[in-house]
Amino acid sequence: MKLSPIFVALAVALASADARPQFRKSLGFGPALPHARFERGVATQAFHGDKQWRDVALEYLDTHHPTSSSKAWAIRDDSYTDARTGVTHAYVTQLINGIPVADGRINLNIHNGNVISFGDSFYTGTAPVDHELTASAVVHTHAGYCDQLDTAARDHSAAFRDQAQAQVPMTSDHDHGIHPALADVHQHNCDRRSLAQSLSGFAPSARDQQDPRAAALSFMLHATPSDSLASQIATDFSSLVNSIELTEVRGVAEHAPTILLANVPGTEKPVNARLAYVQTPSADGKSSELNLVWQLEVEMADNWYDAAVSAVDPSVVFSVADWVSDSPYYPQPEGPRMPSGTALPTARLGRPMPPASVHTDHDLSKGGPHTYNVFPWGVNDPTEGKRSVVKPQPDSLASPAGWHSIPAANDPSLSSSRAPVPSKPVWVNYTTTFGNNVFCQENWEGRSGWLDNYRPVSSSKWPELTFDYKYDPKKADDGLAEAQQWINNTITQLFYTSNMVHDFFYRYGFDEVSGNFQQYNFGKGGKENDAVITNAQDGSGYNNANFATPPDGSQGRCRMYLWNTASPYRDGDLEAGIVIHEFAHGLSTRLTGGPSDSSCLAFGEGGGMGEGWGDFLATMIRSTEKYSDYPMGSWAANMDKGIRNYPYSLNFTVNPSTYKFLDKPGYWGVHAIGEVWAEMLWTVAQKFIAKHGFSSSLFPPSPDSDNDFYRPRPMNSRGEPVGPLVPKHGNTLIVQLVIDGMKLQPCRPGFFEARNAIIQADEILTGGENLCEIWDGFAIRGLGPDADVIGKTPWGGGIRTDDFAVPAACRKAPEEPEELKSKWF
Repeated sequence: MKLSPIFVALAVALASADARPQFRKSLGFGPALPHARFERGVATQAFHGDKQWRDVALEYLDTHHPTSSSKAWAIRDDSYTDARTGVTHAYVTQLINGIPVADGRINLNIHNGNVISFGDSFYTGTAPVDHELTASAVVHTHAGYCDQLDTAARDHSAAFRDQAQAQVPMTSDHDHGIHPALADVHQHNCDRRSLAQSLSGFAPSARDQQDPRAAALSFMLHATPSDSLASQIATDFSSLVNSIELTEVRGVAEHAPTILLANVPGTEKPVNARLAYVQTPSADGKSSELNLVWQLEVEMADNWYDAAVSAVDPSVVFSVADWVSDSPYYPQPEGPRMPSGTALPTARLGRPMPPASVHTDHDLSKGGPHTYNVFPWGVNDPTEGKRSVVKPQPDSLASPAGWHSIPAANDPSLSSSRAPVPSKPVWVNYTTTFGNNVFCQENWEGRSGWLDNYRPVSSSKWPELTFDYKYDPKKADDGLAEAQQWINNTITQLFYTSNMVHDFFYRYGFDEVSGNFQQYNFGKGGKENDAVITNAQDGSGYNNANFATPPDGSQGRCRMYLWNTASPYRDGDLEAGIVIHEFAHGLSTRLTGGPSDSSCLAFGEGGGMGEGWGDFLATMIRSTEKYSDYPMGSWAANMDKGIRNYPYSLNFTVNPSTYKFLDKPGYWGVHAIGEVWAEMLWTVAQKFIAKHGFSSSLFPPSPDSDNDFYRPRPMNSRGEPVGPLVPKHGNTLIVQLVIDGMKLQPCRPGFFEARNAIIQADEILTGGENLCEIWDGFAIRGLGPDADVIGKTPWGGGIRTDDFAVPAACRKAPEEPEELKSKWF
């Protein structure tokens, strides 16, 4: 299939700009299943007998999806009961002929013995006799997606020409008549179609369904950012397939065996492969068909993919989810991608790895208070406040061991060959930026290694640590070298903000069982050994940030960058809103669809909301009682309006975003979609604040303190408080409901499902007392009950209809003539 001439012209222009940093290549697409649905009832406060949640789930499944010799299901082990709300979130995987259906999912929300809502995308057609499929049955969905992009480009280019003829001024962002966001999506996802077609005739013997090597190599043709490697794969496909080693086959709990593939070109680690089915829409657009695939987990230098490639025709990629999310902005900045002349950090600074002191017993209240010279929590960036010396007390619920201690058994520096793990249970108390929630260090080389990278060492000994460093960058000929002089301050700030975010999210419900990021979970459930690797001044790029969210039990990775948008350079590590936004990717990804599925927010409206939640939470944390509009990333980018199209504002002149905006070419891609979602949430939040007031602190207090943060709880007959803690003020309550909604919504949600999940979260927490405030806020931005979308694609597009009305129950009754008269006279 040929590229659109418009995209060919753009590709030539991009190829001539080798000196300019390219955005991180990221694939993301998959089918929209017509039968997938999210349905909710009214949360009930009455118990339905004494049923356990598993019995309720089994009853629902037996009724709606009875098993047969070929169809079955399995309740996943990451299902959990939320201790705050009492709601159980059960996750179910579909099995056909014993093979998982990767996108056949059910999430059941169970409260007081009732299923109060559910998401369901189970395959409902006839199961194949076995899992053999023929090449003729393969549906080329990827090609169809790219055809849609070509059509959008032609339409946009035609509109551009019409505007040019009418002498409408255009910005440089619209070179070639294509919006950069649309061009970026096309270049990443569709530029290798012609090369991939050469693989469709690959010899069947190498495509045997027990051999995933061809599928993995075919995927790398699309995924690699290197054009030369892609060409080599297309040219030498057979020889490269044969060089890939099947290193191990192992049984796993998820039914299908996993095959490890070593030496796959362009990867950082062996590729995990297992057989699965994925669904594609049927010809009638009402149901789906099954496709046998190799489901691949592919870790690269700048990506971490969950991909489904046909087991029959390796040239066909059905779906891709990139577990790494970032925040590019337009136009592209000038400057090299990799800092020139960067040496090993330890060689550059001449400093050894920091020491740690080991204690044979550990009093969890023993360490601290620790001292950090930082921009305090709530100060978004250097324009909003000054650095100060703070002595934060790590939250006793979220971080009972503090921020600098790890059990030796969970310490990655001891599990390597450099030192033996102590035989007795002990804690390691670190005097550097290394602890149970976060491992924070520089990464000037921009590589995947991190354990031996440089970290500052406290100037005082345990148990009271001190991280107090100057920060006074100046204009310099070598802006990079100048920025690196202040690395101690940078790492300290990132460590402080990251731990505060961990504790903040924890107190709003992102705990161990729901999949948060910790090395040790204190026996509270969930999977361990997944503290976030946070890299300060990462050398893999400029003017960006990204966060990788693999499933629970694998470490998250946050990369923060320098911004060469001013002199001296601006350090993204110092803009708290960017750090919060990145960590919010981990929050929303782990909460949506369950901790073990990181593919639920990979693209489309779901991917856009993943961006929007980050902006919303960052904006809520920095907001004050006196209302103000807020841009995103304005300090780092050195742009008053920030890195989004508009600041977040209630004023339609300042921010005109509505649901219909997602039809525009500039809203193809998750970041612009996210702006609209964040603006909607910001509008809803102001409705809550107007009704319930404003709390000066979003951070919940310690459980035993007297405070005005939560509403008084009702008492039972024994005088004991019962029911969930309900934040008292508007800003705290809406943050709670947004996070609770993430747990309720289905995998691959759209705006409608996420809105409805927030409504149900309010029903659970307050009995639905804020129903009209929620509807009013969404309807102001076009997401009223009759809003609609037809023909959306994995990246955007489609035809949307705004609805600015609210449900009848929320409409104000017309005033009587006498009441109006009293106002007039």
